[in-house]
Amino acid sequence: MDVVARLYDAFARRDGDEMASLYAPDARFRDPAFGELTGVEAGQMWRMLTSRAEDLEVDLVAHDASSAHWIARYTFTQTGRRVVNDVHASFVVRDGLIVEHADSFSFWRWSRQALGPAGLVLGWTPLLRSKVRRTARAGLDQFMRR
Repeated sequence: MDVVARLYDAFARRDGDEMASLYAPDARFRDPAFGELTGVEAGQMWRMLTSRAEDLEVDLVAHDASSAHWIARYTFTQTGRRVVNDVHASFVVRDGLIVEHADSFSFWRWSRQALGPAGLVLGWTPLLRSKVRRTARAGLDQFMRR
């Protein structure tokens, strides 16, 4: 099984440790919610997300060695709202480990679902995107201190 398939298989099983093991020590990760993460931060992000997920479902729709289309279904814990996030990912893999990973999705679509009326009205603004990133980063920093 290639590294991209292994990543999403582990994600579907909520195995953050396995996901983290697939990243190179100098890996770079980026997405609309967390912004840019480097080094061990990507693995720690997956550990945090999988440890908190109660009803997470992950479907790998399609993939190859450098890209994936996947869908996550979960309850956003901060609001209790159900989210279906349709994500496209690109990867650079070296020596069997992920060195670059970028997820892209419609932040406005995500924020409408996760945040309700506030996301509908403000989801397209840099202000809300910045607030979500600060909150996500603060949560990751707190998780990493434990």
